[in-house]
Amino acid sequence: MTDLVLRKSSVGTDLQKINPKLLSVLHTTKDVAMEALPEVLFLTTFPPRQCGIATYSKDLIDALEKQFKSSFNCTVCALESMNEQHRYGRLPKYILNTDHRNAFAKTAFKINNDENIKLVVIQHEFGFFAQRKTGFLSFLEAIRKPIVLVFHTVLPSPSPELIAEVNEMAVLATKVIVMTAHAANILLMEYNLSNDKINIIPHGTHLVPPLDKERAKSHYDLSERKVLSTFGLLGSSKSIETTLDALPAIIKVHPETLFLVLGKTHPTVCLQEGEQYREMLEAKVKEMGLEKHVRFVNEYLPLPILLEYLQLTDIYLFTSKDPNQAVSGTFSYAVSSGCPVISTPIPHAKEVLDQNKGLIIDFENHSQLADAVISLLSNEPLRKEISSISFHKMASTAWQNSAVAHALLFEDLTENVFPLNFKTPDFNLNHLKLMTTSFGMIQFAKISVPDIHSGYTLDDNARALIATCQYYEMFRNTDVLELITTYLHFIKHCFKANGKFLNYVNEQKEFTDQNYVENLEDSNGRAIWALGYVISMGEVLPSKLVFEAAILLEKALPEMEKIHSPRAMSFIIKGLYYQNKMENLPILQTLANRMVQMYKRKNTTGWHWFENYLTYGNSVLPEAMLCAYLRTDNEEYKIIAQESFGFLLSKTFLNSKIKVISNDGWLIKDKNSKSKAGGEQPIDVAYTIKTLEKFYRVFKTKNYLEKARIAFQWFLGDNHQNQIVYNPCTGGCYDGLEEHYVNLNQGAESTLSYLIARLAIENLQFSDQKALYEEVKEPKMELKSRPVIGIRTTVKRPPDITL
Repeated sequence: MTDLVLRKSSVGTDLQKINPKLLSVLHTTKDVAMEALPEVLFLTTFPPRQCGIATYSKDLIDALEKQFKSSFNCTVCALESMNEQHRYGRLPKYILNTDHRNAFAKTAFKINNDENIKLVVIQHEFGFFAQRKTGFLSFLEAIRKPIVLVFHTVLPSPSPELIAEVNEMAVLATKVIVMTAHAANILLMEYNLSNDKINIIPHGTHLVPPLDKERAKSHYDLSERKVLSTFGLLGSSKSIETTLDALPAIIKVHPETLFLVLGKTHPTVCLQEGEQYREMLEAKVKEMGLEKHVRFVNEYLPLPILLEYLQLTDIYLFTSKDPNQAVSGTFSYAVSSGCPVISTPIPHAKEVLDQNKGLIIDFENHSQLADAVISLLSNEPLRKEISSISFHKMASTAWQNSAVAHALLFEDLTENVFPLNFKTPDFNLNHLKLMTTSFGMIQFAKISVPDIHSGYTLDDNARALIATCQYYEMFRNTDVLELITTYLHFIKHCFKANGKFLNYVNEQKEFTDQNYVENLEDSNGRAIWALGYVISMGEVLPSKLVFEAAILLEKALPEMEKIHSPRAMSFIIKGLYYQNKMENLPILQTLANRMVQMYKRKNTTGWHWFENYLTYGNSVLPEAMLCAYLRTDNEEYKIIAQESFGFLLSKTFLNSKIKVISNDGWLIKDKNSKSKAGGEQPIDVAYTIKTLEKFYRVFKTKNYLEKARIAFQWFLGDNHQNQIVYNPCTGGCYDGLEEHYVNLNQGAESTLSYLIARLAIENLQFSDQKALYEEVKEPKMELKSRPVIGIRTTVKRPPDITL
């Protein structure tokens, strides 16, 4: 469903002045949509209750609400007991107090009679229902809605009674979720559950922004210290004493070591035995003379502070002595924060960590722990390697990906009661700014850290110039002018006396030998596209920048007419389209006519394209033909644009998903080849969206609009991996979607591709909202508009320049 509410920030309109009829339509539609949304009810403990499952449920619900819109509502039935009752910040829809008589039957009745609830998700821990097993099973049997049962604990070597209990629960549930392959295998082999009943969705983890480790240590008074840490609600099962026993040996080799114990005592433990365990640990620290090497942070830490502590940690220690602990949220958060982790052999740790690197130790073995810590603290390169490997293993478990996995399961179990609509993220330029120096935008990044040694390219800085111009055109953020100036000056730096541009520049701002062994036609074409776009913004940008771009374009143009590469010609045509200068129209026509001849030579039944293959950046070719039509009114250009783009869309859209041509295998004419799984690049998705935007504006065909929305959802998880490609935490975009994994590096090309696609979607949403307004507005009412990217009828240009 379309997000119908006109936002002041994006429409630039005072809502009080909008036609009341429009407001009535919009508000009514919104209210109906909110009332009609199906609900997923989560039966779980919930904050402010302090327990791991409460935190897990809140994180999952937050992720679902951030990832999806107008699809379903998440509501909560909070689990309580006589000893655990709370005031909730977010009011639960229901409260189930397991100690109240008939509570299960009453709650089941309410759920069954609530027409909005379409699915019930139960976060199961045996301790929640230990005193009310019969009541809980009766509750499951009474529910007349699909049930998803999430097992947070799966006990191995079960007794016959436990096997019977779990099987009875599983029979009554529609699906069972576990968080590790090990837990799934136990259910299959020891409990005899069927494979089609079980879904594996790993424990979610938080994406974290880059953090200056030394600055963070200084902030928390940890400068010059090697930091070991552990966190979570304290109890004897944590076996913190194992680390205390290991510390004397560690300190002998690394006297700068400090061990952080983060977290307060578990409320249940506190209720049963008070602070006995913590007091024992504190006494042990004093007895061993470790006061300068151990710090207790006796708080239930807010998530942002917790993640900072984890990111500044040199080694995270997970020393649980419970062999039946199937999964740990604290372990997951540590690994996903980039911590090298040493762990006891719980199944979760064995699935994630590489045991050959000494990261797994025996339960309660302080000697092994000391040896492992000393080895890692003495080897910083190994710590970085372990951190990188573990981080890549955990990337798929980000809460955004967990939300997608859950939502797809919900959709399937409710027989598509709610089609999934991904929520468009807010704009975030942090990574773009991080990747940009005073000279230009750096080419590559290692994860989210700019790799200055990779140097710079004209390609990336031309794209950056276009993207930031579009962003400035939309939001008039004056801070962006500095970026625009930087990218324009980089393009000037790449222009040579022979009238051509070079592409590759190293860290020392020198042109590399790579410029003289590669074909740079595409790079030259991108430069013309970027310069033309700057010129088109004569009414918006400072005249000095527009003047510089105009001079540079005119100097380069004579050499551009000699180019024959179809993509390079397409970029040049787009640049001349935006420049909109009559004197250069013959060059645009010359290039467009070359593309017409290419098309006529290759166009046959079943193959409507300019070449004998579909490779990269395909969408720019039909877009260029459409631009040529818009400047010349040549019908042949329009026909070829429509035919070729329709053909391309038939190859890249299937079953309401986009699958762009893989860079691991092009589509070849007459070979019946299929694009391989993986090898999908963000730039190809972005080019497709931009072309769909242009075609929608010209032809007003709703199919183009819908395909643009589908394509954009590729970045948000609607792809063959069902994983996010855009990182909303950093504002960066991952470098590619491969067959079995996502390339987590967030380089310039991919990050700019996402931004260009996001801007296109913002414009399309505005156009769609404006069209809705036009349908209901009263006579003589006008909607104040902002500039619209891509189609201009009048363009202010600098005066003609004599070169």
